[in-house]
Amino acid sequence: MRLILSILFLCCFIHINAFQAEPALEILKDYDKVRDFTMSNNETEAYVSAQSNLEEKSVIVRITKENGIWNKVDIASFSGKYRDLEPFLSPDNLKLFFVSNRPLTSEGELKDVDIWYVERATTSSDWSEPKNIGAPINTEADEFYPSVAKNGNLYFTSVGHDAMGEDDIFVSEFKNGKYSKPVPLKGGVNTKSYEYNSFISPNEDYLIFGGYARKDGLGSGDLYVSFKNDDNTWTQAKNMGDQINSKFMDFCPFVTNSGTQLYFTSRRSNIDANKSIKSAKNLLNTFNGYENGFSRIYMTSFDLNAFKN
Repeated sequence: MRLILSILFLCCFIHINAFQAEPALEILKDYDKVRDFTMSNNETEAYVSAQSNLEEKSVIVRITKENGIWNKVDIASFSGKYRDLEPFLSPDNLKLFFVSNRPLTSEGELKDVDIWYVERATTSSDWSEPKNIGAPINTEADEFYPSVAKNGNLYFTSVGHDAMGEDDIFVSEFKNGKYSKPVPLKGGVNTKSYEYNSFISPNEDYLIFGGYARKDGLGSGDLYVSFKNDDNTWTQAKNMGDQINSKFMDFCPFVTNSGTQLYFTSRRSNIDANKSIKSAKNLLNTFNGYENGFSRIYMTSFDLNAFKN
């Protein structure tokens, strides 16, 4: 029995420690701050948020891949004027959800942050004009980080909708072409603190999300994983560990369609405050390095089984 337990422990240890986060999307290295990531099923089209240093400007950009290399960056057809961020492609890749402070009409005033979406007939078609997802999801408060399962159920972050804490994660079921009243996730996800930036798996069987300053956290915001029970509650969230998380802010998860890669945003820094820098060139290289404390996108191999009890 001891031998079996030892083998199981070793296998789990090897699985978890096989993860190693590394910089992704070098094509965006010249952008000061980038965050969020969503990618098409065939992994040739991706969307991220590019922001100014103080985040006054936030634009969704589209990246395309050719011959296995990300080689082109364009501002998404629906973005560029307002503060847009947090794009998410639906599992069929025919809708893209995002959040924005844009007005409801072209003559209207800027408003709180709402969830919007664009749609297309095929994956090679142009996107439609943005549409506000409306009630009962959007409110007078802010709604953030939409994520959608295959059945259309929408997961998002809000400070409204009877939240039990600061930011909570909610779900709105999609039935007969309509969204139901959002409810907070029950079980081991939401707390009285901050839960945010959730990625729901296409089959709705697991959720990866950000949790801020939890007792089992590594410093700032960490990524956690929770599994859905048969009664629609969620298991106690598990910290994804120091092979993925850091002492800095880690957030905005996305798992590829294959389920084998995890992308996320981090504000980690590898700048050594005690290291002497002798030249202006080295100083600039240090400040402009990928891991410089600004929001950057990282990726790691991913095996969901490593986080199951």
